[in-house]
Amino acid sequence: MWGQPLSVMKFIIGIKEQMTQFFSEDGMVVPATIISVPTATVTQVRTLEKDGYEAVQIAAGERKEKNIAKPQRGHFGEKGAFRFVKEFRFTNDKPELTVGDTLDASVFEAGDVVNVSGISKGKGFQGVVKRHNFSGAPTSHGHRHDTRRPGSIGAGGPQRVFKGTRMAGRTGQDRVTVKNLEVVAVDAKKGQLLVKGALPGRRGTVVEVVSK
Repeated sequence: MWGQPLSVMKFIIGIKEQMTQFFSEDGMVVPATIISVPTATVTQVRTLEKDGYEAVQIAAGERKEKNIAKPQRGHFGEKGAFRFVKEFRFTNDKPELTVGDTLDASVFEAGDVVNVSGISKGKGFQGVVKRHNFSGAPTSHGHRHDTRRPGSIGAGGPQRVFKGTRMAGRTGQDRVTVKNLEVVAVDAKKGQLLVKGALPGRRGTVVEVVSK
């Protein structure tokens, strides 16, 4: 299990569950998100000499072995048939971990400040009002069908649409990182973290929790 000094980098794979309310000791209500943390296993340790960078690869969750590619089965070996695999590069003091070590929710403690990354909700093809927060056209007389249209999309001189012009298109389903969130509670027995604020994605989204 984890047994590191407080200065080292902490990280874990979690699954977003739902939002709830947390009452602090002084009676304040804190909006928080529950993250379910399955026990993770270290499957690889990358070194500067061999790989050119330093990182730790961890895996968690379970799945049927028949649904795992043969190269991954060989990589996991007898450690298990994992569902999620993530790699964390070291940004500060690295922990002393070896292949086969396990991590769980007890990695973190209340008061830790973390960054949480995940894939945001996909919203499909959307117009400019929803996608780019355009205000739209006036709704006065003579604007019957123009309220949510984008307006002009190009200049008269070049006669073309410039790259990067904000227009309608696919929205969401992007990798989003929410920074400087506080861990308000840890339940190691249930394998849960309670993080202040909202996190990217829907219920069931896999998130990466990394200490500051």
